[in-house]
Amino acid sequence: MANANKLTLAGLAKLAGVSTSTVSRALNDNPLIKKETREKLQALASEHNFSLNRAASRLRTQKTNVVAVILNLTDNTDQSISDPFLLKVVGDLNQALNQSGYELLLSNSFMATQDWANYFIGSSRADGIIVIGQGKSTEKIEKVAESNAPLVVWGDPKGHANYAVVGSNNELGGYLATEHLINTGCKRILFLGDPEHAEMSERYKGYGRALKEYDINISDELTLACDITSKVAYERIGDLVLENGLFFDGIVASSDMVALGALKALKERYVSIPNDVGIVGFDDIAMAELFHPSLTTIKQNTKSAAKIMVEQLLVQFSGGKAKSVVMDIELIARNSTRSI
Repeated sequence: MANANKLTLAGLAKLAGVSTSTVSRALNDNPLIKKETREKLQALASEHNFSLNRAASRLRTQKTNVVAVILNLTDNTDQSISDPFLLKVVGDLNQALNQSGYELLLSNSFMATQDWANYFIGSSRADGIIVIGQGKSTEKIEKVAESNAPLVVWGDPKGHANYAVVGSNNELGGYLATEHLINTGCKRILFLGDPEHAEMSERYKGYGRALKEYDINISDELTLACDITSKVAYERIGDLVLENGLFFDGIVASSDMVALGALKALKERYVSIPNDVGIVGFDDIAMAELFHPSLTTIKQNTKSAAKIMVEQLLVQFSGGKAKSVVMDIELIARNSTRSI
């Protein structure tokens, strides 16, 4: 029985065929673990004389091997985990974390409390935090950074000295999308998106820079604020054409889902894509290539970004300082725009 008392948390986890974090949570009666699993693991611990108090103590002092991934969504609840781009980022992050020996704990900004650092790190739910999206406000993210909790953010890397941000060159993406439409003959190009959103505002700046360089006037009527969902984009474009007619010949959309919503609305009103209106999206989700016509878009390399985010988090676990990284983007020309 003396040997049984020497059983470690890792040994108990191996015996049970689960991760150490699962055993830790179960022995600490954490509701994240199913009741049936908790009872099973607690019984196994009792059988081997593994102290529940000892396990709780180890939980407070040892790593959980869990990383909290928070979807920092907008106020529009339609933008959820069902969003194809978010699914893509989460999937790539899960793979990158698993390859580094960590589990992913997924939450969103509506479910999590105001104090993310205390909720996830202070309570030993996770070792670090990855936030997907900066949204319109970075207040919660800034609070995590001030607590010195390990943190990496997917967003726009420009201008954030107090925490690491990994993301695409959004300003360049907006520029390339607009330039491509100009080079295909478009002269009245609509920006469809939310200029107040961190990443989208940079894409809007790129849009404006391209128009200025090609001596095309920037008009307020060609900026259409829109949430990052296909449904809202569909409704806004449909209403706009109904009220004002077709006064634009190109659209720079802040995301592929926004672009596809606009494309659907225009097709239903017998507007020819790309002959009447050219459309460029942003993200290169799977549907972009499968839609008809296939969508010209700005490709973001989420697989590489996920690896870099995990690497920068691991740097902090080792006591180092993480850095922001700007990812390359690429214009993928398809059938929603005319050939140059």
